[in-house]
Amino acid sequence: MKILKNILIAVVVIGLLVWAGMTLVNNKKKSEEETKIVGQVNDSVAVNVAKVDFKNINSDYVANGTFEPFQEMIFPSEVSGKVMRVMVDEGSYVRVGQTLAVIRGDSQSIDLTAAQASYQNAVTDNQRYENALKSGGVTQQQVDASRLQLKNAKAQLEQAKLRVGDMNIRATINGIVNQRFIEPGSYVNPGAQMFEIVNVGSLKLRVEVDENQIVRYKVGENIKVKASVYPDKEFAGKITFIAPKASASLNFPVEIQVSNSAGNELKAGMYGTAVFSSKEDEVKAEPILVVPREAFVGGLNSSEVFVVKADGTAKLTKISIGRNFGEFIEVLGGIEKDQTVVTSGHINLTDGAKVAIIK
Repeated sequence: MKILKNILIAVVVIGLLVWAGMTLVNNKKKSEEETKIVGQVNDSVAVNVAKVDFKNINSDYVANGTFEPFQEMIFPSEVSGKVMRVMVDEGSYVRVGQTLAVIRGDSQSIDLTAAQASYQNAVTDNQRYENALKSGGVTQQQVDASRLQLKNAKAQLEQAKLRVGDMNIRATINGIVNQRFIEPGSYVNPGAQMFEIVNVGSLKLRVEVDENQIVRYKVGENIKVKASVYPDKEFAGKITFIAPKASASLNFPVEIQVSNSAGNELKAGMYGTAVFSSKEDEVKAEPILVVPREAFVGGLNSSEVFVVKADGTAKLTKISIGRNFGEFIEVLGGIEKDQTVVTSGHINLTDGAKVAIIK
């Protein structure tokens, strides 16, 4: 009986050992298969792709900027004195030559009185010397000195009149008083700001245009302009300046003069959009071969994209590009219709690497 019991125990132990061995073998095979699968996946780079194709695209080139006043000026005081009167308020429309404020300058008035007296004395002395010269009572040298004294006295009088004239602050441009920095009774010194006047009858829109577009336009051409706050309206614009040198962003600054509406709907500081279009674009209106903007490796300046080849590898390809249409870029050469380009996944991609297209 004891022998039979020992045999049963031995059989159970042997069975457990066999089961454990088979489990280890199966786990090893499964681990190897998973490792093989991971290795196969890691051999390729997951990417998104797009087809190069012809598209009907609005070929208008747009550039954004901010409206600025056609003219703006901050009027400083040229004299010191007490502000006696302020003739305009913020929001007032003023014209050239209109008096904005009056400053009392006691010292300037005294200087003017003294200059007038000196001038009258110089006139009298000069007349006396001129008469005496005819009778031989004075020399020519004395007369010349008298004439010089009269000339200096006259210059001092004119200067004193100018200083007194500076007591009346007058507008030098047409426009609207945007800010008033003084009040009656305040005291100003030379250089103190008094008024800010802006002219928004016309405005300036400053934008930047890339080199592929700038060669198509010249100063004097008419440009359609839109404002973000008036999406359904168009304003007339004209190019008044094209920079001869590109900015740090490799674009060319362009200034456009925009005619405001009668009610001055456009305000300085609003966002505006210049729409650059040409008759050539309107007539042509043919599909354009384009590639998605996100396909470019390191931005448009590189002009490089990854093209997916038939064997599933990615080839870094240099292409020739044309106009920028926002999310699409015109293709002039280097790739053809129906070729596949990588649009995301560039960071892990190298030339010749295998790709796994994400669907």
